Formats: sequence, C-alpha cells, structure tokens
Amino acid sequence: MTLSLYIARRFVMTFLTVFAVFLGILLLIDVIDQLRRYSGSDISFGRAFYLSLLNVPESLYQILPLIMILSAIALFLGLARSSELVVVRAAGRSGLRFLLAPVTAALLIGLVAVAVMNPLVAATSKEYDALSAAYARGSSGSILSVSAEGLWMRQGDANGQTVIRADRAAPDGAELENVSFFLFSPEGLSTARIEARSARLEPGQWRLTGAKRWDLAAANPERDAVAVPEGLTLPTDLTSDRIRGGIAEPSATSFWNLPRQIRDLERAGFSARSYQVWMQMELAQPLLMAAMVLVAAGFTMRHARSGKTGQMVLLALAGGFAIFFLRNFAQVLGDNGQIPIIAAAWSPPVAAALLAVSLLLHLEDG
Repeated sequence: MTLSLYIARRFVMTFLTVFAVFLGILLLIDVIDQLRRYSGSDISFGRAFYLSLLNVPESLYQILPLIMILSAIALFLGLARSSELVVVRAAGRSGLRFLLAPVTAALLIGLVAVAVMNPLVAATSKEYDALSAAYARGSSGSILSVSAEGLWMRQGDANGQTVIRADRAAPDGAELENVSFFLFSPEGLSTARIEARSARLEPGQWRLTGAKRWDLAAANPERDAVAVPEGLTLPTDLTSDRIRGGIAEPSATSFWNLPRQIRDLERAGFSARSYQVWMQMELAQPLLMAAMVLVAAGFTMRHARSGKTGQMVLLALAGGFAIFFLRNFAQVLGDNGQIPIIAAAWSPPVAAALLAVSLLLHLEDG
C-alpha cells in the first residue's frame, strides 16, 4: 500500500507539472493572439490576459489525453533512471501490479476532469464567446437557444428587434410550428405580437400561415386583435445555416446539463446526435486516460540501460497521438451517423487499452 501511494502521488505530481507547463505555454501564445486580434479595439494587456484565461481551459481540456501520456512517459523514465523500477521488480512485484497505482490515478483524474473541469470549461467558453463577440462586432444580430419551453430566436434590423418562439422546428430550421413573434421598436418597446400555426423561412422573409396579430400599442389589444391573411410575410436576415449554426457546440454545455439539452433539442425537432456522441465520449474519458498510461508503460516501463530509450519514447508518443486522432475521427463519424454512437465513443479507448495490455503481457510473460 505504501509503495502504491508513493507511485500514485508521484504520478499526480508529474501530471500537475506537465499540466502547468502547457497552461503557461498556451496562455503566453493566446495572450499574444488576443492582442493581435483585437488591436483595433485598443484592448489592454489585462483584458487580453482575462480573455486568454477564459479561452485556454477549452484547449487544455481537449489535449488532456496527450498531457496524460506525456506525464506517464515522464514518470516511467524517471523511475527507470533512478533504478526504482529495478528495486520494485527485485521486491517481487510484477509490472502489471505496479501499474495499478498510476492507472487508478489516471482514472480518478479523468473522473475529476469530467465532473469538475468540464462544467468549468463550458462556463468559460460561453463567457469568452460573449466577450469576443462584443469586441469584434459590438453585439450579435441573432441569438438561438433551445429550452424545455421550445425554440427561441432573436433577429434584428433597422426597424427594431423580433423575438421568435416556436414549439418545434424542422431539422433544417426552415419551418416552425406554433410560432409566436414578439416585435420591439428600436427603443426596446413592445409594439406587436403575432401568433401563427406555422412559419416557413424563405429568402429574406418568414411566410406565416394561420396568423393572428395583436397591436400592443392599442388601448385593448385583445379586442382589436385581427386575423391576418394567409401568406403574411415578415422580413428577416436569418438563414437555415445560421439557425442550425446558432445551436451551441456540445463542448459548450456542461456535462451535467447534457441529458436535459438532448431532450430539449429532440423536443424542438433538432437532431441531438452530436450531443449524444459527446456525452458518451465524456463518459469514456476516464478509460481513455487509463489507456494512455498503459500505452506509455508498454514502451517506456523498462530499465534505462536496455537502450533505445529515445526510440521507445517516440513510439509511445506516436501511439498516443494515433489514439487521440483516431478518437477525433471516430467522433466525426459518429456525428455524421456513419457509425453507432457507442462505437464512436468507446471503441478507441477500449481498443487502445486492450492493445496496451496485450503488449505489457507479452513483455512481462513473453
């Protein structure tokens, strides 16, 4: 138990060190990028640093598997150079039993990353997107969100703002059911409300069917409400691509909110497949972290005098990068529906873990 705790503690410290190094490098690069990107806005260094603090966590979270394999390689090389691996084997402990400590630590790090870091990254990325949009163009012309109440959108032009709410939408976002339009003047005053059975998006306009209009500036809007003729149109600058693109990326949603977001998207008529794939990938994250440790061990958990240390490190890095890119490729295939969701999320870490264990068994037992 004492040896296992020592190895686990040393591995966690190595991981935190590598994590801090990458954090510093990414912060330095991102601060320079923010200063260059918003140089026309006379952004201060402090504001650029704040934007980088909001933006860097997402990048760090994406490369956590690579940080994990680098930490594992550094751990095993350090143990080999200090001959601690030789001492452990001489004490009668097998290599597979020795790996229980770092693998368990990797699983725990993966669980903490999903449970704690994922919501933090979702919050910081949303804040970064809002601030960067404000610096770039002042404010966003249209906003889309999906909730249990339905689909909400906002569009704006010189005549004011229009808030749109619908129960459901077609998968391409070009047709809405049971839709309400809330019209506001440029001063922000509510001017009219329109209820329609359906609204179809055409180039530059919404075409309404079964519509009724309330003039909110009238003394009695309900009494003066009128049914409008079929084919009523309202101007818009929205397109199907902008509506679909307005849905937040799965990575911008906290892991704990993913089930509710998936239900809301499906209820609103949109495909939630990318969210389902992302959720399964997050559940598989701890296994992927453990697989990275096993891959590193398969190539670098050997005595330093065995030679070819540089080649083994390169092979371990190549294996880690291959698993990382295979996982991203499987995610794309899963999002497009070309492979099942479970296969897209779980196949890469399971295959990596099994191959690494096979290599370790071969090295240990011949």
